Amino acid sequence: MLVPGLAPHDAVSNDTLGMTRALRAQGHEVVVFAPHARGVDEPIRAPAEIESWLQSPADAIVYHYCVGWDFALALFGRTRARRVLRYHNITPPEFFAEWSDGYVAACAEGRGQLDAYAALNCELYLGCSPYNLDDFLARGVDPRRCALLPPFHEVEQLRSLAPSAGRLPRGEPLLLMVGRLAPNKAHVDLIDALAALRAMGADAAHLLSAGKLDPNLSRYGEALEQHLHRRDVEDAVTLMQDANGAELRAAYERADALVMLSRHEGFCVPLIEAMALGTPVIARASSAIPWTLGEAGLLFDEADPHTIAAAVLRVQRDAALREHLRAAGRARYASTFAPAVLERDLATALTQVAAR
Repeated sequence: MLVPGLAPHDAVSNDTLGMTRALRAQGHEVVVFAPHARGVDEPIRAPAEIESWLQSPADAIVYHYCVGWDFALALFGRTRARRVLRYHNITPPEFFAEWSDGYVAACAEGRGQLDAYAALNCELYLGCSPYNLDDFLARGVDPRRCALLPPFHEVEQLRSLAPSAGRLPRGEPLLLMVGRLAPNKAHVDLIDALAALRAMGADAAHLLSAGKLDPNLSRYGEALEQHLHRRDVEDAVTLMQDANGAELRAAYERADALVMLSRHEGFCVPLIEAMALGTPVIARASSAIPWTLGEAGLLFDEADPHTIAAAVLRVQRDAALREHLRAAGRARYASTFAPAVLERDLATALTQVAAR
């Protein structure tokens, strides 16, 4: 298992470690290689050691592709082992053009390696969503070498926590957004929807955004603060960058809806957290979101603020719709994203590797 780095509560790290545990439970010997790791309960070996660990062409490397990394690309080009490219998607650089030259360069480098990986004819391209797999199908990869596997996650751990609501804001309705503060997450559209809600008479409406701001995106953070001031909703927005698991559990429980207006997602783990916890979802139908959500939420092609605001009010006031969305979310989680389902689908996907 090869990954660019590991950290607690990171989506790629969660998938790496969850997949590692599942493969071991299925009888495989698995070692995790990463250039750096912090706060994870797993022995990590240096990537330079990986080729000495591989013993035969029957061995396999699962590489979690989420950034540009010349080491991994070169390794995949020369190894005799079977290659599984686990693709998490990379945000297009144009989302960061106004905010960070470093992000633009990093995203361009990462996406710039798509053609090279497609040309390698790997034994398996393992996408977190159909949207991710399209990046390789569009480059001519044989569909028979592609498989779909949603990411392993920490949803069950989140469900097991006792909620802690002491620091959470009050609000009626309360809109929840979970995800880092980044341009592709479209927090500006969320702020506009909140302002529209208040203009409709929902004076107590509040937005809770749980997610961190990378210091390298400080200009974007400043722009959000200015937009809050322009829309006169500073008192109605809580940006919680240090929410712990118990607080996040409580936020899903208290919120009237998870409102996900992101313009680019390779999968979107908060959607399945909301489904599992019974939080209604209102979302923009962009990138991977329509597939991940399925019919378990309200989807809109565009995030018109008045349309989103009206949807929030309807979910808040229509008990039958609210219960329908909760039931649909729980059913989709159980059928498609529960750990036992992922373990089964992983084993099925790897039969394609064994056959080559």
